[in-house]
Formats: sequence, structure tokens, C-alpha cells
Amino acid sequence: MSRVLPHPTALLGAFLIFHWSVVAAEHDPRPGVSFDRDIRPLLSSRCFACHGPDAETREAGLRLDVATGDEAAIGFAIQPGSVEDSELWNRITSDDDSMLMPPPESHLKPLSAKEQELIRIWIESGAEYDAFWAFEPPTKSAPPEVQDPAWSNHPIDSHVKKKLESIGRRPSVDADPRTLIRRLTLDLTGLPPTRDEVGSFIEAYAMAPEQVWLETIDTLMARPQFGEHLARHWLDLVRFADTNGMHKDFYRNNVAYRDWVINAFNNNLSYDEFVRYQLAGDLYPEPTTDQLVASGFNRLHLIIDRGTALPEESFTKNVIDRVTAVGTAFMGLTVHCAQCHDHKFDPITQKDFYSLYAFFNNIDAAPETSAGPKYGIQEPFIRLGTPEQYEQLARLNEQIADVQKQTVEPAADGAVSVEAIEQAKAQREQQLKTLQGELAKLEDAIPRAMVMKEREEVRETFILLRGQYDQPGERVERGTPAFLPPLEKTGEVATRLDLANWLVDSRHPLTARVAVNRFWQLFFGVGLSKTAEDLGNQGEVPSHPELLDDLAVTFMESGWDTKALIKQIVSSRTYRQASHASPETFQEDPGNRLLARGPRYRLDAEVIRDQILATSGLLSPKMLGPSVKPPQPPGLWKAVSMIGETFKPDQGDAIYRRSVYTFWKRAMPPPQMTILNAPIRDACIARRERTNTPTQALLLLNESQYLQAARRLAEKTLTQSPDQRIDYIWETVTAKLPDAQERSVLESLLTDLKRSYTESPQLADALCQGVQIDSQAGNSQVGSTQAARAELAAWTIVGNTLYNLDITKTKD
Repeated sequence: MSRVLPHPTALLGAFLIFHWSVVAAEHDPRPGVSFDRDIRPLLSSRCFACHGPDAETREAGLRLDVATGDEAAIGFAIQPGSVEDSELWNRITSDDDSMLMPPPESHLKPLSAKEQELIRIWIESGAEYDAFWAFEPPTKSAPPEVQDPAWSNHPIDSHVKKKLESIGRRPSVDADPRTLIRRLTLDLTGLPPTRDEVGSFIEAYAMAPEQVWLETIDTLMARPQFGEHLARHWLDLVRFADTNGMHKDFYRNNVAYRDWVINAFNNNLSYDEFVRYQLAGDLYPEPTTDQLVASGFNRLHLIIDRGTALPEESFTKNVIDRVTAVGTAFMGLTVHCAQCHDHKFDPITQKDFYSLYAFFNNIDAAPETSAGPKYGIQEPFIRLGTPEQYEQLARLNEQIADVQKQTVEPAADGAVSVEAIEQAKAQREQQLKTLQGELAKLEDAIPRAMVMKEREEVRETFILLRGQYDQPGERVERGTPAFLPPLEKTGEVATRLDLANWLVDSRHPLTARVAVNRFWQLFFGVGLSKTAEDLGNQGEVPSHPELLDDLAVTFMESGWDTKALIKQIVSSRTYRQASHASPETFQEDPGNRLLARGPRYRLDAEVIRDQILATSGLLSPKMLGPSVKPPQPPGLWKAVSMIGETFKPDQGDAIYRRSVYTFWKRAMPPPQMTILNAPIRDACIARRERTNTPTQALLLLNESQYLQAARRLAEKTLTQSPDQRIDYIWETVTAKLPDAQERSVLESLLTDLKRSYTESPQLADALCQGVQIDSQAGNSQVGSTQAARAELAAWTIVGNTLYNLDITKTKD
């Protein structure tokens, strides 16, 4: 085989090393080595950039991603049964840098000894290729037979137990009731349970654990907070924000779309309809308001300011962004990698990309925004007024028309003097001005929603050479990638509704898997395939592939019932396991990919903030409606604004609303969120990173709203009898009771703090600013006003301390 030089794009694979392929091989109960599970990830990360789907950059005429064809590896670089006669083996094990693959200059990590051994076993056992798991329709497998079925007969548990038994492991015991109710409540509502809810659950769970667990799941999913919590994850995925992003970053009103998403989850809109409405709600024969608002999904991309770039370039960027969002959100593929050339790792050609592009380039809208569009809305849009508002609009317009008509009529009568005409015009102009003012005020009060709308004439689509907007190549029609099931058209020209129906067709291999994998990620912190954003060749093979397929098929068979899927996941014993692990067990499986213990991971930014507000009693229950601006350091917006924009916080209860409603400026997102782990939302994010930095600790200890919450929590604590206060505050924040050591530490902290604030009353005064000590319940037990301030200040710091404990910031 001739010397193969790496194409520069080989560096794309450098970031992803598939360690799990080795771990999976060691732990998987299936015998032998599988190409799909063990070998494909190795070749994809090291070889496919030069020996994969992209014909333009394929080196030496060799493809390693397929088994058959003129350029396929079998018979060319691989001789089944013989590593000595396989050039692939000789190259990956060579000690000659001029022969070694991948080449040193590619900066790709060489195959390790374990990885080489996997390839050796595969070649010697026949070098059989499997069809790629994610591109084959999911099928249900026979229920796994386990050695010890007594643990659970739940379908999820059977799959998990089977894998654990294959390596001589057992699942963990169930978590204690306090942990379970906190875990479930946080997972289904994004909020912690109250002390009363914890107590009631413990009592009921002791009597009938299985029945109470199922009833609690139903109760929590019936709460309106369920939709708010699930919507937050979806808003990450579709890069929802309150501004355009880019340059001047003008306000854009997407509130109606967010409200629709929240209501869709609360009303358990079937997932297939959830997909159809967003992709093509405007194309239904008589679209409802909900369907039109949902079509605003296609308008969530970044929008550049007029005059910053050529309109043709802006238009192209917008459409590419729409296609990228569809690929990430619904297909779990990096389709955008094919906008300049054939995909390096997946069988998506550049023609495939622009065939998808053709569905989204026919919008009847300007590609750019004018300076500060009125209401933050850009056409096309719909009004969302009430029947009463529309009646009032009609009445005002009718009155305005009458006044204008009356003004004209005197002028047409030659018998009327000029003075009389001028006088009549002045009665009438004032009346007209008043009515027009009322009309403008009413117009401002009516919400609007940006929607998708097709041009009547279908715009032609061309492959863009190297992705350049001004370099059109071959003309293409609307279509879908050839390696996926064929698209069925309902008319002469395929529509976005046809595309949506194609995505939720039971034959489509990706949509259900992608959705199930993401829902699993919500509850375990990581999907069955870790790379929730990419189920393609560069993604991770699922830890439990049969389980993922079974859940996907069940999801479709249920009518795409989201709440039923979630109930299936959280009703399992797998989910209810205790999360603790021995150091040896943790070292063996730090990511808990074997599911031998319960989920334990750091909470997302919004949940941390909402938990603090909820346990302090500050959280506002108001749902839906406009985005709000909690306080943040002054001047942050000014640092990124090109239009002199200044951040102005809201007032009153608005600043205590749930974080899902926080105003999201793309150029400067709320620091309370992004310092923790929230994304900027200029791109579709399918999974957040779990981070823990000194800056986060600095935020949580000193952010003014969190200190205010700690003080409110302290005020509530002081209403309890002195001997109950430590238990009260600890249980309120953590849903648990302190043990002897924890109680001792808090008592010592309180003693030190009281002494410190008594000796430095000015510090206590600063913490207690604005609090009327005389009105506090239990004040007579505290003593003098200054002593009361020292007491309140001490408990405030205790509350702040509890909010910063690992147990508070972690779901276990």
C-alpha cells in the first residue's frame, strides 16, 4: 500500500478518543469483538477523515467505513483471518514513522496496545462488518434472562442486571426515602421537596413503597413546574434567547414560543406532534395558534443587523443554522459538517445537506433585522390577543374611520365657511389623536409571535461550492440522505411537513433513539450514549444498546407518550439505587456507565438558583409571560453593547421568578447561570458540561440575591423553637436531617458567628439591613435588638453555608 498522507481535516478526530470501546468490550456480555461496538469507533476517530465517506479527500483509494465496493477495505487492506497479510495491521503496529498509521504528523493518538488487540481479534475472527447501529431501525429484543430476577422484573432493570451479572457485579441497594423524594422531585420539577412533602413521603413509603413511588411520579408530573423544568432543557437544545446575537444584539421577542414549549410538556403533547408543530406547524391545512407559534422554532437562529453583511450571505447563514438545528435536535447528527464537502465520518454528502437546506430556504422573511424592531418582532408574525382585545381593536378602528370621514365631509360642503371647516377639523383632530393613542396602547399590549411562512414560489436551491454563498453549483431538489429511509411526498414538491412526517416515521432509525437518549440523560446525568449531540460514527456506542432500542420502540408504540417514557425510566429500581460507591468501584466505573449505582452529579445552574429561592421562600410562583431581569453587576451589558445599552433590573416579585424565565442576552447571558454551567445559547447544546471552579464558589457565596435568600431563610428559622432550628434549616435545604457530627459543626459555627457579630455590630447591621427586628416572631427569646441582629446575622451565614455545601449543589 502506498504512503498515505493525512488530509488536514484528519485533525477533526483528534478531540475524541474512544476509551469506552475498550471498557465496553471488557464488560459486555456478548462474546467476541464487534465491529459496531469495538472497532468502528477506533477507525472513526483515527482513520475515517482520510479513509471514510468523503470521496474528495479519500487517500489511496481506500475506505475503511464499508465492507463492500471497489474501494472497500476487505481484500484491499484487510485479509480476514490473517493479521500478517493485512496491511491495516502492519500499519497500525509499525515502528517506522514513515509507515505508521495514523501518521505522527496527523497529531492523532496512536492505537494503544488494548485497542490494537481488539483489531487483531476482529481480523482473526473474520473481520465482519456490522451495519452501523444508529442507522438501522431500532427493534425490541427478547427480555434478558438474569440469574437473580428477585431484584426487579422491570424491563430496564433486566437489561442492567444482565450486564452486571456478566462481570460478577450486583446493583446497589435502594437509596433511603429522603434521598429518593429529593432526587425525584428535583428531576421532575427542578425544585426541591418541602419539609412537609418529605415527611408525608417517608410515612407513606414505609407502608407501600411501590404504590407510593408510582403515585408520587404521577403527582409530580401533574404539577405545572414539570413543564417549566423540561422546557429548560429543550431551550438549550434549540438555542433559545431573548436577543438576536451578533453585533448589536437587538431584543427579539420569543416569549410565546417558550410558553408553548412549557405548555406542550405539561399537556403531554405527543413527541411526534411536538416535532411536527415545530418543523411545519404553519403548513397544516388550518393551523391552530399553537401550531403557528411552535413553527417559531425555525426563527430561533441568530440574526445579523442590516448593513453588516450582504443580504445573500445573511440569508445563507440563517438557513444553514436552521438545518443544523434540525440535525442536532431531532436527528442527533452533525449534518452541518457537510455544508462545504461530504461528511468526513458519516454517510452524509454535500448534496444531502443542500437537499435538506432546500426545505428551509423558502421563508417569506427578510434575512436581517432593522435597528431595534418594534416589539422585538420581525415579520412574519401573528398576534396573540384575546377575543376582547380584538373586539376593542375593531371598535377603535371603526371610530377612527368615522372621525376621519366626518372631517372630510364638512370640507366637501361648499356652503360651509372656511372658518367653520377649520374649527371642525380642530374638534375632530383632537378626537382622532385620543383614539389613535388608545389604539397604540392596545396594540402594544397584544403579544406577538414570530412564525414560519413559505413563499408562494419555491426558491431554487444549489449546492454551494465550499459552502460559499456566492458560489452556486449543481441544482438540487428537496430530499433526505440516501442512507436513511426514503421520504414520502404528499404533493409534487416535498414540504417541511413531509420532512417532519419522515422524521417521526417508525422506520426512521434516529428520532426515537435521540429523544430517548436525551430523556435518559436528564435523569442519570449522561445518556445511554454519552454523545447526545451526535449518534453518528464520531459518537459513543451505547453502554446498553438493547435497552436503548427497547425504550425507543416502546416510546413509538405508546404514541410517543413523553410522560409514559419518563415514568418508565424513573419507576425502575436502576433509578432508585443508592449513589454511593466504594473507591475501588468508583475507579472502575467513574461515569457510572454500568448503572451499578444511582445517579449522582452536580445540579445545573438554574436548579441551584431555583432551589435557593424555593427553600428561602422567595421563589415567585408566576408562570409564563415575559422574560425577567434579576439583579446583576452594573455595567456588564455596556461592556458588550454597540448601542450604549444599559442593564436595568426588574423590580418586585419579578426578580424571584424561576430561572427558565430569566432574560437571555446572547452577548452577555446572566452570569448567575453561565458562571455555573449554562451555555451562551448561540448554538444548539444537547448536553451541558459538569464543572466546579473557584469562580462558582465565589458567586454562590457572595451573589446578592443568594445572600438575600439566606437571610430570608434565617428569618424563617428563627420562628422555630431554639432546639428545633438546626434540624429545621438543615432539612429545609437538604431534605435530610443532620447527623451528630454535622449538628456539632453547625452549633460551633453558630457560637462563633454570634460572638463575632456581637463584637462587630456594624457587620450584623449590614447583613440585617431592611429587617424589622421588632416584628420577628420569637424576638423575646433573642433578647435586645442588637442581640437579635447578631442572631439573625449568624443564622444568615449558616444558611449561606448550607447553600454552598456539596450535598446542596448535588443530586444524589
